Amino acid sequence: MRRRPVPSLAAALAGLLVGLPPGLLVAPPAAAQDAPKAELALMGTLPLYWGEAAGIEELLAGQAQPHWARAQLERSFHLRPLSALTAEALAGVERLLLAQPRGLSAAENVALDAWVRGGGRLLLFADPMLTGESRFGLGDRRRPQDVILLSPILDHWGLALEFAEDQPAGPQLRDIAGRTVPVRLAGRFAAPPPGAGCTLAGAGVLAECAIGAGRAIVLADAALLDLHHPPAEAADALALLLGRAFGAGDFPGPPAAARLAGTESADSRSAGAGANVDDPAHNPP
Repeated sequence: MRRRPVPSLAAALAGLLVGLPPGLLVAPPAAAQDAPKAELALMGTLPLYWGEAAGIEELLAGQAQPHWARAQLERSFHLRPLSALTAEALAGVERLLLAQPRGLSAAENVALDAWVRGGGRLLLFADPMLTGESRFGLGDRRRPQDVILLSPILDHWGLALEFAEDQPAGPQLRDIAGRTVPVRLAGRFAAPPPGAGCTLAGAGVLAECAIGAGRAIVLADAALLDLHHPPAEAADALALLLGRAFGAGDFPGPPAAARLAGTESADSRSAGAGANVDDPAHNPP
């Protein structure tokens, strides 16, 4: 009597896998999957997310020049680009990066202030004299905002942004917490009034503010986010600022479930942030 050949282990496994849903063939075991990343919302006229592109055609063709900072951000965060700051857009957001944003409307000022006071953490680059290169000329709507227009919300938080026209035009380095942060034609914040909850560092270029249950880290410069010619210290400086703005255990506040982001109504403290400013159109980050 003839013996049947014994199938190999590989053949047996292949036979067992036939007919199973495709997802089961490729999904790694639960223990091997990467831990979910924290979400980081971002908005601004600097092309951190979409890259520098002349239009939708270049984006679809993959011809937009990518920003180096996006890869660094995505190592730690799941990015969520925003085009406007409304209560609905900020609902559920815990961390927000604003990179040289356009001027905010009165409603956006109120929504941002209420979100921070409710426990949000903000990292804001607010450059009064942007020096980074752009392929788009002055007056082009695709060009990053050359001069920051955020006086209403900064004033509301006790921050007065100043610019010294007689400062050296070249790159400079500022010490913040023992680390080097590159700046160029930077602004500086005047000493905040008593009770504002803000402290300054780096000769006034950085403000760290406790605002309600939230926190805002504001850098009066954006040279480190230059797309075409980033300073050598740019990546380390960005990591420092991300850690100070979003690092765990360094700022007292309520848990995420207790935050008030997403509510339409703002308390009386937010009302003062509603002054209107010019709102030039820009692409999202």
